Amino acid sequence: MNNLRTNKRTIDSMNFWSGILFGLGAVAFLDEAIFHQLLHWHHFYDLSTTSVGLISDGLFHAFSWFATVGSLFMVAYLRKQKAWKKRRWFGSYMLGAGVFNLYDGIIQHKIMRIHQIRYNVETFYYDLIWNVLAAALIIIGLVVIRKAKKAERVSEGQVAT
Repeated sequence: MNNLRTNKRTIDSMNFWSGILFGLGAVAFLDEAIFHQLLHWHHFYDLSTTSVGLISDGLFHAFSWFATVGSLFMVAYLRKQKAWKKRRWFGSYMLGAGVFNLYDGIIQHKIMRIHQIRYNVETFYYDLIWNVLAAALIIIGLVVIRKAKKAERVSEGQVAT
């Protein structure tokens, strides 16, 4: 019985962390592609030369791909084990995306000041939209995870609380 509980915890954890990694990686990729490459609004690290900024973008891009690909390997394993919990994973994906954006918007933009969303404009509304969107993603993720856990307990015959 103890082994089954440990295995369930491992499967639940893998569903959660693969979703978190996918959310981090996907949002980091979109940030890099849209704000760094297409719009040229900033680099990951803007406190040095453009060359250093481009190198930091490359490292940031590599991180996003490692997180995304790593999460997909975890999902492939879960699917092979017939243990992929799509709703829980989706909630974790939203949570990871929101946490990344909130970290970026508050820690990197405001506290560390390594870059801003955009330069030479009033950033208040950019920051507001960025951080409100991040908070919304976090809330949606937490709600979806909670509902998924409750639905899983009900389907396993446990009493939902």
